[in-house]
Amino acid sequence: MTASILLSLLSFIATAQTTTISDARPVIVAFGDSLTAGYGVDAGFRYPDQLQKKLDAMGYAYHVINLGVTGDTTSQGRSRMTRVLATNPSIVIVEFGGNDSASGMSAQVTRTNLEQMIMTFQKTHITVVLAGRSLPGRENVYSALSNQYHVPVVALLKGVEGNPALLIGDNAHPNAAGCAIVAENVLQALKPLLTKSSQ
Repeated sequence: MTASILLSLLSFIATAQTTTISDARPVIVAFGDSLTAGYGVDAGFRYPDQLQKKLDAMGYAYHVINLGVTGDTTSQGRSRMTRVLATNPSIVIVEFGGNDSASGMSAQVTRTNLEQMIMTFQKTHITVVLAGRSLPGRENVYSALSNQYHVPVVALLKGVEGNPALLIGDNAHPNAAGCAIVAENVLQALKPLLTKSSQ
C-alpha cells in the first residue's frame, strides 16, 4: 500500500514537472471579449484553442492563453490588464470594441481605451497585435492606432462575417468552423513575429 502511494506521488510530481516545463514556452495572450472567449463554442474549438493547435503543428513553441470575457467593453478590458501582465506575455492580441457602442461609449472613448492598452503593453516590451472589427462609427479606430503605434492589425472576421454557415444562431459570433478561420487570420498576422528558435 505504501509503495503504491509512493509510486502515485512520484508519478504526480513527474507530471507536474512536465507541465511546468511545457508552460515555460513564451506566452501569447488572446485578450478580448466574446469573440476571444468563444461565446457559443465548445472548449477546444474556440479561436485561441485552434490557434494553439496550428502553432503546435507548425513547430512554433508558444503557449496561447485565452483571457477573453464575454460582454467586456474596452473600459472593462483596461481594468483587466494587470491579469494579462501577470502572465508575462511575449505577445498580446487585443480584441475589443464590439460592446462599446451598445454600452453608450463614444468612438473616442473606444480609441482612448485601446490606446492605453497598447501603450501599457509596449512599455513593458510586449508585442501587440490589434484585432480589427467592422464597427459602425469606429471604422478608422484600428487603422489609426496601428499607424500611430506601429502595431499590426488583423481583420479578425475576414471570411466569416456575413456567412451564416460560419456563425452561431445570433449571426454575430463564429461557430467552430468560423473560429478555425479566425485562428488562421490571426496566425497570418503573427507569423512575422514568431520564431521557432524559442523551443
